[in-house]
Amino acid sequence: MTSDLTNADATELAEWIRNGKASAVEVIEAHLSRIAALNEKLNAIVTTNDSALEAAKAADQAVRDKTALGPLHGVPFTGKDSIDTASVPTQRGSPIFRGRIPSVDAASVARMKAAGAILLAKTNIPEFSYSTESENLLSGRTNNPWNLERTPGGSSGGESAAIAAGLSPIGLGTDLAISVRGPAAQTGIVSLKATHGRVPMTGIWPREPRRFWHVGPMARSVRDLKLALSVLTGPDGKDSLSSRVPVLETAPPQKQLRVGWLVRPGFGPIQPQVGDTVEAGVRALEQAGCVVQQVTIPALERDPPLDVFLKLHVNEMKPVFEQTTRGQPDEHIGPIARFMLDTPETSIEDCVQAEQAAQRLSDAFAEFFQEYDALLCPVLPLPAHEHRLTSVKVEGEDIDGIKIMAATVPFNVTGLPAISLPFGLSDEGLPIGLQIVGAWNAEATILDLALKLESQSPIQGMRPKI
Repeated sequence: MTSDLTNADATELAEWIRNGKASAVEVIEAHLSRIAALNEKLNAIVTTNDSALEAAKAADQAVRDKTALGPLHGVPFTGKDSIDTASVPTQRGSPIFRGRIPSVDAASVARMKAAGAILLAKTNIPEFSYSTESENLLSGRTNNPWNLERTPGGSSGGESAAIAAGLSPIGLGTDLAISVRGPAAQTGIVSLKATHGRVPMTGIWPREPRRFWHVGPMARSVRDLKLALSVLTGPDGKDSLSSRVPVLETAPPQKQLRVGWLVRPGFGPIQPQVGDTVEAGVRALEQAGCVVQQVTIPALERDPPLDVFLKLHVNEMKPVFEQTTRGQPDEHIGPIARFMLDTPETSIEDCVQAEQAAQRLSDAFAEFFQEYDALLCPVLPLPAHEHRLTSVKVEGEDIDGIKIMAATVPFNVTGLPAISLPFGLSDEGLPIGLQIVGAWNAEATILDLALKLESQSPIQGMRPKI
């Protein structure tokens, strides 16, 4: 039964707890045992919640008392270590914040708890949550459960590794340019970056640059993403951006969906096995009754989104690094912070041009979504790579490591919703993901498409043999 409890998704666990097939205490204990057995290899979990078992006992008593139960009652969840958790350390991947214990939950954490979920643990991140790999001076490096010599991604790499390895059924990550979708693709789980502002960022650090940051669920099943999104959305009265998004539509569209698909050009070099996986997704959607057409989006080449992103965000982000590291001993400042501190600020002229380019990109996608309901494309140009990537050869071209964000960052610049889900294995047996992108506020559409793809995924239910 223990293996069932650590393999089930959050939706199933909630059903088992409600109907008495399993107790919340049994579920929490199973996951704590899994953490004890595997975390030394993975280093995905950085802090466990000492109150989790007590919360589970209270959850079981509520079931016995026939109290009204939330949709995630008794289900454990984890959170990235940049997301505030009351009375549980949130150390932001840096010795600068060693031992920091918030007094208030982030809005997203509070909403998970209000739905009955129990905080189990916090997961590893890069320094200041600011890299495509999850390693820092405070808590070390996280390894991918599919291959310990590979990264689980970043910045939500601890979260992705924990969920993939059965240390947690569901969790919260954040996404500045890649950070829930890339790690999900690298570890064979699912994740959702909803429309910008859909989920409040209150209680998550750093807030700058607010125009790009998102918080979103990471899980083992698309239905879990859908459930979590229903719990997490809506304004909180503190994050003004969360007040600008319409009420979440949860009903799937009642029409034949039109999907455009794109591998190249537009996202830079892509390994052939990744392109093949996207084409397998095309065939699956056609079999599901969708109209699927290959497309080009010239704006991606005219205004490369990664260049736009880098120019726009540095002037907002660099002062945060400067203020945070000021007066700190050298041994507390890692290579990520030092890189940002050494990065030149963007000139006013370049910022203005980048702002205009970002608007042109949004205009291009507005036009695209007049004809199509969704875009199917890669998440990453390659499967999980070795630790400490500086450059990688893709299609015979050496590309800088930062360019693995080329297919994810466009949807942070524009704020469009996007899902990452596994749909194949590389020739080395590593997961390969697909990305489904929708129009603004069209989460119901891309969740519907993700369910269609999930039902046909050749690796659905496959777990790493760690």
